This record gives sequence, structure tokens and C-alpha cells, in this order.
Amino acid sequence: MERLDLAALDSFAAVARHRNFRRAAVERGVSASTLSQAVRGLETRMGVRLLHRTTRSVAPTEAGAALLARLGPALIEIGEAMSEARSAQAEPSGALRINAPEPAVELVLAPMATGFLRAHPAVRLEIVSETGLIDIVAEGYDAGVRWGESLAQDMVAVSLGPPQRYVVAAAPELLARVGAPQHPRDLLERPCLRNRFPSGAMPSWELEKAGEAVRVSPGGPLVANSPTTLVRAALDGLGFISLFDGYLAPHLESGRLVEVLADWSEPFPGPFLYYPSRRTLPSPLRAFVDFVQAGRRR
Repeated sequence: MERLDLAALDSFAAVARHRNFRRAAVERGVSASTLSQAVRGLETRMGVRLLHRTTRSVAPTEAGAALLARLGPALIEIGEAMSEARSAQAEPSGALRINAPEPAVELVLAPMATGFLRAHPAVRLEIVSETGLIDIVAEGYDAGVRWGESLAQDMVAVSLGPPQRYVVAAAPELLARVGAPQHPRDLLERPCLRNRFPSGAMPSWELEKAGEAVRVSPGGPLVANSPTTLVRAALDGLGFISLFDGYLAPHLESGRLVEVLADWSEPFPGPFLYYPSRRTLPSPLRAFVDFVQAGRRR
């Protein structure tokens, strides 16, 4: 196999793309004469002219154009491979910006943050809580977090944790007063605590059992956009609550809340970290993906 002179090939590709020695030299940070010598040496070794040169212009010959068409993608691959090799050895550093809805922040990302940052002290993690869907690339984020139904098809998705459930629960004193519902529609006759998104939308409560899905929009004394506020009201016996199991687990274990309609609360996949599909990830994002995947394996 013929010995490759990558530096000379890269010099030729830069001149052929710019069709100008001076502009290519500026891009490469060398002199125009250095590039000219490199290209001439390459032509001599190959035994073929690659560039037409005049005092006013530079253009690839037929052989040069064919070489450039094959060479361009190969040089990009080589550059990315070298970047990946360097990043694998170097300590990840710099900013990592993640956009996520509040439940994913509180229940999934926040518990991970300390362990990740202790493992990678040169990384600065910024987590922004936002319910609405956004274009993470346009808004300057490295990654986002959403549940499966909201993921764009052109994104890479990495599971952040095990399945989750929405749990319907109430304080024991409220159950003693109004009784436990036996079917999701029974909630329409009981006081419920509702969540409203910042957009103004108030999502229905969706429950499912054995393939039967029921959506209800019960009324009640309190509407809030804060899970903490809703949990406090549920503990005080103000109404039934429907929330991620992670918010309610400690209170269910202590007995301060009691789950109802448990057979209508089927698990669903947890949230996913997503980011644009590309071969070379910024080192902080690559480190976070590796941290997440290592945690899942454990």
C-alpha cells in the first residue's frame, strides 16, 4: 500500500476547496508558499497534475476533482476519529446545559448531579427547568430530557431510569370521609387537586387497565403548577392527587397517603436524555451519557 502523506493531502484539499492559495493558507495558519510546495510535492509523488494554476486563479484538474470528492469525507472522518481519541484521554471540562421539565429535574437529574460532578469536577452543569417543548439546538442546549412520546425522530435518546407510574392517592382522613373510588370515573364525584402547566393547559388524568384507557378531568378546590403545593394539600386531606410515584413514595410508605385505583396505574417508560445525532459529542455530554449508562448497568 502506498504511504499516505496526510499533511500534503490536507493541504491540497484546502486549496482545492478555496480555489485560492492565500485563503487556504489563512485557514491553515501557514504561508501560501508552504502550501504550494506541499501540493507540488504531492503531484510529483503521484505523477499527476491536481491543480490548474494561473496568475489569477486555481482550479482542480479532472484528476484533482475526483480526488477531492473522495478525499473530503475521508479527512472529516480522520479528524473526528482523532477528536474522539483525544477526548477519551482528556478530563471532560466545560459547560453542559440540559433542558428538562420539572418532574424530570426533581426526580431524575437532581439525584444524579452530585455524583456526576464529583466524578468530573472540571464540568459545569446547568439544568434549566421548562415544561414546554423547545428546539434544544436553537436555544443553545447540549441535551434535553423528555418522555418518549415527545422525542423527535432525528435525536439520539438514552434512557435515564426505570419505568414510572402516575399514582392516585389521598390522605386517610379524606378516604374515611368520602370513600375510595372503585373506578376512575368515581373521581368526578370527589374533590381533586389539579395541576396546570405554565402554558395554561390542565392535563386530564389518564388511567389504564388491561388495555382500557379512561381519561377524566375532575374538579376540586385547588389548582397549582407546583408539585410541592399539591402534595402538601393532599397531605392535609384537601383532595385526591395524581402525580409521579417518585413524589408520593415517601408519604405512601409512611401511611400519610394511601394509593387508590392501583390496578389502573400501569407503568410506562421513564424519561430519556436526548441530543442531536453526531459522531463527536462535546466531552461534558459524552461524560454524562457514560455516567448515565454506567448507572443503569449497576
